[in-house]
Amino acid sequence: MAMKKTDLEKNKALKLTHAMKQSHAERFGKSADDTKLDRREQRKLDQAQGLIPFACKLNAELVEQLKARAATHPDGMTGLLTELLQQGLASSTK
Repeated sequence: MAMKKTDLEKNKALKLTHAMKQSHAERFGKSADDTKLDRREQRKLDQAQGLIPFACKLNAELVEQLKARAATHPDGMTGLLTELLQQGLASSTK
């Protein structure tokens, strides 16, 4: 039995819609196999580790030094800052 012209057009439209959704997701870096955590999931993991956001203003030169060191630190910027603050606090109480 042959398909009606309208059914054929509906199928074409569904295929096109699906293709557009796929290309839209990939264009913005959100492909189906994306393993990067979204902000909400990352926040939950951070909270489970006892981490809270802490904002402060620092001199631009100091920030560049921190970024350079954090690039080679195994735990990134958070690990580097934790380590430096613990060392600084320990030495200031002696």
